[in-house]
Amino acid sequence: MNLAVQTAFDAEAYLAWEERQVEKHEFIAGEVFARAGARREHVVVSGNLAAAFKQRLRGGPCQAYVADLKVRVDVADAFFYPDVVVSCDPRDHAADQFIAHPTLIVEVLSESTAAFDRGNKFAAYRTLPSLREYVLVDIEARRVESFRRTPENDWLLHEYLPGCGECRFPAVNISIPFDEVFENVENVAPQVG
Repeated sequence: MNLAVQTAFDAEAYLAWEERQVEKHEFIAGEVFARAGARREHVVVSGNLAAAFKQRLRGGPCQAYVADLKVRVDVADAFFYPDVVVSCDPRDHAADQFIAHPTLIVEVLSESTAAFDRGNKFAAYRTLPSLREYVLVDIEARRVESFRRTPENDWLLHEYLPGCGECRFPAVNISIPFDEVFENVENVAPQVG
């Protein structure tokens, strides 16, 4: 998370202001935070996943969106820009500035955002009743972590590592080969732990 650029916005003022900005900003309880540019590997992995979801979801009720579409989290009074988001809700498919009913969210971790993505952002996302799966991709460790909501409203971790074959995403009933997630990502050695 980057430094706050302005404070004392409400959600409506933030949306109006954000539309006029060249760069993206996330909003949390009245504060606005500038989003930093991503490294090449981050963009490649995000693109791989967005393309894989789009291809596999084609013709169905679910659609994949990339990092330029905000997700509204009312309970946290926040707007976030996930790397990839999938919604199966028709209200989201008709939305203009943001979606509010995601089924699956993917965050590709970076050194500067990993703690926030795992902590407060995940806590905010868990308040979304529609969210069934939260996916974290750790490029450095070559790991995909899928947190899935259980019927008891707990979150169960499923971890995918090199050699696993496919990463399953039951919230949208698809699988993506592990190697496809990390396609065209070089110079990263798998790490244990």
